[in-house]
Amino acid sequence: MNSPVPVMEKRDFLKWFLEKYQLKRRECAWLLNFLMSDDILMERVHFVEQAEHCPKALMISANDVDQVPFAFHKNQHVTMDAEKSFHDIRLNRNEDIYIQLNFKDKQTLPQYAAVLEENPYLPVNSDEETVKGLLAELVLDEALRVEKLRSLEEQIDIALAQKDRNAFITLSKQYSELKALET
Repeated sequence: MNSPVPVMEKRDFLKWFLEKYQLKRRECAWLLNFLMSDDILMERVHFVEQAEHCPKALMISANDVDQVPFAFHKNQHVTMDAEKSFHDIRLNRNEDIYIQLNFKDKQTLPQYAAVLEENPYLPVNSDEETVKGLLAELVLDEALRVEKLRSLEEQIDIALAQKDRNAFITLSKQYSELKALET
């Protein structure tokens, strides 16, 4: 995960958020205030996008967006009951809590950008992984080709020093073929 956001910054952001936005359910404000009141819990709070992929997530919406007012995800179980989430958070203080806040124009606000962290649980983009794998393979192939060329150069030098015409011709042919593959 990227560098952790200090507790004070997260708390200041939540205070700003609660002052500026009205939440669809008031229990959400109580829940966020509960989190702010405890430094140990705030250390475990992470603001992310696509929190539904996280093992333990709160999804909270302001009135200005058309999204679910509240959802608590834990290990593929989802509840809309804020009280259940409160008890789970209170009883499992050692677990990270990933929070997705849904509010208008959030991507343009510096306050939000300052606390937003990369979601470590997002599914891997298979196209991106394929490209990375192909690039790694190309780099490895090129390194092996360069090493083989160096080795052939040494063997050609030895064949010349030993006046071994057949070895020289065979090695020179291999060297030329491999050199032709150069990109």
